[in-house]
Amino acid sequence: MFTAAAESFLKQAREIQEEELRRFASRVAALLQGPEPGPEAADCLQRLHLTVAATKYPRKLDGKFVELLQTVLCSSKYPEQIQVLCAAILREMSPCNDLILSCDDIQDTKLLSLVSSVLLAQGNKKAEVSAVGQHIVKVLEKRLPEGQSARYLLPVLSNVISLSPESLTEEQTNVISKKMADWLRYASIQQGVAQPSGGFFSNPRTRQPGPVTEVDGAIATDFFTVLSVGQYYTQDQWLNVQAFSMLRNWLLCYGGKGLKTPNSDDKSGMDRSVTSMVSTTSTSSRVLPPKERLREKAFEYCQRLIEQSNRRPLKKDDGDLQKACLIEAVTIMDIICKQDSSYVYRAVSFLKILHGRICGDATYARALLPIAQFFLNHSKMAAVDSDAIYKHLFTDIPAQLFHSPSLAFEFVQFCKDNSQLFTETSSIFRQSYPNLFKFLAWNSPPLISEFVDLLPFLLDAGTAIEIFHLLLDLPCLTAALDIQLRSTALPTSERAACDPAVKPATCLEAFRHPLYKTMFQYLLRTKSTPEDAPERLIPLRQLLGSLASSPRVVQCAETVPVLLELFFRVVAEFADGPLINQLVVLLLQRSDQLYEIPAFKDDVYRVLSSQLVMLCKLHPALIVELSKEILEFSGTVSNIQNKEAIFTHVVWAIGEYMSVSYDKRCTVEQINRFFETLEAMLFEITQLRPLASTPSYAPRAISVLMATLTKLAARSQDLIPRVSMFLSKMRTFVQSPAVTSVYCEEDLEEILIRATELMNLLKMPSVAQFVFTPPVDASTRFQREVNDSLPFALRIVTRLLEPAPGFMPG
Repeated sequence: MFTAAAESFLKQAREIQEEELRRFASRVAALLQGPEPGPEAADCLQRLHLTVAATKYPRKLDGKFVELLQTVLCSSKYPEQIQVLCAAILREMSPCNDLILSCDDIQDTKLLSLVSSVLLAQGNKKAEVSAVGQHIVKVLEKRLPEGQSARYLLPVLSNVISLSPESLTEEQTNVISKKMADWLRYASIQQGVAQPSGGFFSNPRTRQPGPVTEVDGAIATDFFTVLSVGQYYTQDQWLNVQAFSMLRNWLLCYGGKGLKTPNSDDKSGMDRSVTSMVSTTSTSSRVLPPKERLREKAFEYCQRLIEQSNRRPLKKDDGDLQKACLIEAVTIMDIICKQDSSYVYRAVSFLKILHGRICGDATYARALLPIAQFFLNHSKMAAVDSDAIYKHLFTDIPAQLFHSPSLAFEFVQFCKDNSQLFTETSSIFRQSYPNLFKFLAWNSPPLISEFVDLLPFLLDAGTAIEIFHLLLDLPCLTAALDIQLRSTALPTSERAACDPAVKPATCLEAFRHPLYKTMFQYLLRTKSTPEDAPERLIPLRQLLGSLASSPRVVQCAETVPVLLELFFRVVAEFADGPLINQLVVLLLQRSDQLYEIPAFKDDVYRVLSSQLVMLCKLHPALIVELSKEILEFSGTVSNIQNKEAIFTHVVWAIGEYMSVSYDKRCTVEQINRFFETLEAMLFEITQLRPLASTPSYAPRAISVLMATLTKLAARSQDLIPRVSMFLSKMRTFVQSPAVTSVYCEEDLEEILIRATELMNLLKMPSVAQFVFTPPVDASTRFQREVNDSLPFALRIVTRLLEPAPGFMPG
């Protein structure tokens, strides 16, 4: 975040109006056209740059002023600071219609760098990008005059190949590849010389530069790299650093062109690899083409970096740089081996040793990802067993370092990039997916989009049930991870085992208590355990209720509905009848076993209820097959108040699919059993009670219960008198003072209208049966419309039977 002073400056810059900006630009123009623009001009240009950069919308500057900025930029009489500021303002103004800059005739490398940066900022205009790239290469391929340095041009060249790699010809890429190989391998190992300040105390006798050192202070005995340390650096050392910074992108763009990348089935590639295993003699004795030579020097450079990363740094910053360079070096070695398989065997043994050295150091965890990626790409060709590498990565790292945001993002990105691995049923990756959810539980907002992409690859018939539980328990997992972190941070003296006979007073005590220890272990498991029942977590969910209001837990809970909807959408593509039945049973059971966050429970109920309908449409026979479980759920009064959304959709599904049209096994006895259960429910919630004790139930639940009872009666017509009598009593119910005190008038009117319509329909049993039991394929337009809208059918029948629809016999 910005400091208060910086915030104040930004606020002032944003509030400057166009007229005030025009006057200020005129003042800057006057200073620039003065005899010797000095500190005041530089200060005003800095303020102008802040003004044009501080807003999201583009600022307007006069065309003549923009022309003046370009003139100043290209003029050698102005100080470098002023030229840099002019270039910065022109970049902020991009795209600029008044631009007349061109880099064609510029030979000064500093100026060429500034002008090129402005031209490349105009948007991805291929012609301009290509022109800049062509000129940069022309300047680089010639010997530069004294005092000029290529170091100012490499960042521009890097930008060119990012914007438009095709702007360079193969001949030009060969020129740069040759130079990059030299920059990487043959930089001086002597430190640079300090530039004399020219002050009173400057010593005319310059001290001889000493050799560069390693990060641990030892004198470097091998070639210079980005990890070599010196007080001052020479121009070729700067080029070495810049060449390494753009090496990965350069190899990806140009390293493999014209080459066939061998795969594991390519015999010639395998022969070549075997040859390299027998003899890894350097090819420096023969002249290599530029691309191959660059690969060789780059490989040697990466090997040197990996060796340097083993040294103990004197400064913390050097340690961070070591780790970053290690990651980059392994990634580049992977690219080189993809482009030329003869390097695979040289790299495999090297990286195996590296993995053994760093796998026990948590600070190197991010470097394990590119190492694992390398072995995923090449272990088959090299015929090496890398399971230990994958097992450590997927078992230990998420469990220990789930709280590292950068590692979490990179780890999940790694899984996305290798998503095909999770389709192999017996693989380590497949077994370790519960561990991945720790990253999501702790870093849910930033990782939600990544998990939306990853989740479909984790799901199949074998994992769906366990992942369903994992998603519902995700906020609980967040709370458990919080306790785990806090427990780990406790001093050893406070981590003593708890007395099993004493009930734990806090979550921290419970983490080590024998009663809860196995529950925590199950929730924090690192491998898939589909046979274990999650009912064991019920006491733990209650215990962790004290963390339900934690911001991290609440944020995690907000992501669950999104992932649940995706879960059911994916499962619908492969689920068969038994799996759907299993999911419906779990859906009903888990609706009672959710972490106690009211908003979370409401959102989950909403998703589960809508997905229940989808599952019933996929497999309507589940109503008959799961009649025991569904009867138990729909016969529990508390479900109407606590889980109204799910209850209503279950009752609707009974009325919709409890029919011989959907399942030939549906019998009259089953219909009667469902009818009696739902009739008792409707009686329970509509019976008249004393005024003070009348509970309020959702009007939608009452309407759906009436409709379902009517549907069942239409299919077992002996039940019609019972339903008709019940419906006829609804007027008494809605007019009771006890009821009108707890329901609004509109809801009672809707209940009464629905009861009237249903009763009218039952007066024509054959019509009722036709309306409520349409064929599964609903061939006629009327039947299709009835399927889409029951109220439509009810209104038609009501108009036929009753000129005054509001009439209802008492």
